[in-house]
Amino acid sequence: MGHWGRRSRKKKKKRTPESQTLCHESIFVELRRWLKERGFRSKLLIPAHFSDTGRGLMATSPIMANEMLISLPEQCLLTTSTVLRSYLGEYIKRWQPPVSPLLALCAFLIAERHAGSLSKWKPYIDVLPQTYTCPAYFTDDVISLLPTGLRTKALDQRERVWELHFSAVAFFASLQPLLHEPAETVFSHDALRWAWCSVNTRTVYMKHPQSPYLSTEKDNYALAPYLDLLNHCPQVQVTAGFNQASRCYEIRSVQGCRKFHQAFICYGPHDNQRLLLDYGFVAPGNPHSVVYVDLGTLKLCLNDRDKQLPQKLLFLKEHDFLRNLTFGLDGPSWRLMTALRLLSLKPEQYASWKTVLLGAAVSKDREECTIQAALKLCKILLEESSMALKRLSLLQEGADSSLTEQLSVVEFLRREEQAILGHSQKILCLQRQPLPCQPSSEQNQAG
Repeated sequence: MGHWGRRSRKKKKKRTPESQTLCHESIFVELRRWLKERGFRSKLLIPAHFSDTGRGLMATSPIMANEMLISLPEQCLLTTSTVLRSYLGEYIKRWQPPVSPLLALCAFLIAERHAGSLSKWKPYIDVLPQTYTCPAYFTDDVISLLPTGLRTKALDQRERVWELHFSAVAFFASLQPLLHEPAETVFSHDALRWAWCSVNTRTVYMKHPQSPYLSTEKDNYALAPYLDLLNHCPQVQVTAGFNQASRCYEIRSVQGCRKFHQAFICYGPHDNQRLLLDYGFVAPGNPHSVVYVDLGTLKLCLNDRDKQLPQKLLFLKEHDFLRNLTFGLDGPSWRLMTALRLLSLKPEQYASWKTVLLGAAVSKDREECTIQAALKLCKILLEESSMALKRLSLLQEGADSSLTEQLSVVEFLRREEQAILGHSQKILCLQRQPLPCQPSSEQNQAG
């Protein structure tokens, strides 16, 4: 879907974002004409370029609370049913083992893009991004700049696209009779990556009945032309879904929208790491933003002389307390402080393990030890973030536009991380008062 701050994230955010209509640009003229032929005639939202988010949809008149934002007819939606009714249908239906719903949609997008002016979906294909800032597009150098946990997920995403392409080579070859060029050229890894990102970043949720011609993977995809120009805003609330009565995919705005302002939707309460991984963008001012603490980093702030440490870590794992440990906009999370509190306990405090997981404090000196461990974590993560930003600045020199966009997103993420950690340090220092606190100095080992 539309990208929040894709090209403008390098600019300072203005109080009142400027906008410029795009409805007279040829690709949007053709898209509107194409949609009108399929039953979509609403003029409530028009395409525009906004100084803070790039392209999006602007309200041409006031939208009241709970009023319809957009209602897109079923004929405009691109689903696996669309694909199975198309020229690809007979090839998909006879292929064994059955292809996945995701691969069917990807193959259709690639084939339609290859068809060019002959494509019935050309007006939609033409407005899709040519490239994405999802980790699937990242080089090793860019992935190495990501926070540890996100780096692992980014590598996994890139690998999944490679594996999907490798497993689909024979199926793609079976489509050769439809092509004027070699199948391996048309259905290249780069083409599949583009289609995969198009589907994964722009589809809306729409449950479909299981098709006997597709694999048993969940089929919840629907590409929604025009609707997918709506950008994400974490503060916005909408209701969305396919209306069986009207046979339209409908979105209602809970808060409404002012005239000539950008209309937004919300993809969910996701932090910026999740948004970057799933959609290829970050949201400035995201109230859900957090910094994750992985097990490897957690161990760096612990006392390795503690003979009970392996037992404590196992206990935390069994009670699901080694996952989702974070620093947020309001400081270290309760889960993180609870885990650190238990890890700080002395051998003779073994009986307190379960009560600590319920939120109990043990003693003043253990609380101090817990806060000190959290401060050390902040310091370790801040140093790692600073090193990543230094390496990032070197990559920015002479970078092309695609690499510049990728680095811009990663830079935002890292600077947000530093702000969260810096704020967490201040909160932890206040909790330590009246004891002196210097978060920038070397912290002693916990315990």
